[in-house]
Amino acid sequence: MAMSHDEIFKKVQEVLVDALGVDEDEVTPDATVSGDLGAESIDYLDIQFRIEKAFSMKIPKGELFPENIQELLKDPTYVQDNKVTPVGLAKMREQMPHIDFSSVEADPDVTKMTNLITVNTIVNYVERKLNSTPAAV
Repeated sequence: MAMSHDEIFKKVQEVLVDALGVDEDEVTPDATVSGDLGAESIDYLDIQFRIEKAFSMKIPKGELFPENIQELLKDPTYVQDNKVTPVGLAKMREQMPHIDFSSVEADPDVTKMTNLITVNTIVNYVERKLNSTPAAV
């Protein structure tokens, strides 16, 4: 039986509370993982491992939390004058379909890219992943 969005959120919330040592009430759908919850780069590996364990899934390297984002942001095709270009935005959307890029469309300032990963981003990723896996017979 498929998990509901709320059930997935609750499990992701538990993972983030354990991984980051934050209070449950801080882990809201719109909370940014780095800005609001204080995750650092090493925490993302731990979060990914815990998500894999909690949901019994394998997450390919760089799929949930893309590793090459910093490389993309240095490419003048994707970023000019500290602004994400339309080509850059399209490339990021392609690589990270689980992320809501509407804030980048509204304000393409590169410095705001760290706030794209929210709790809901992780929930959406897990939900897509679980729904794309064929059911066991």
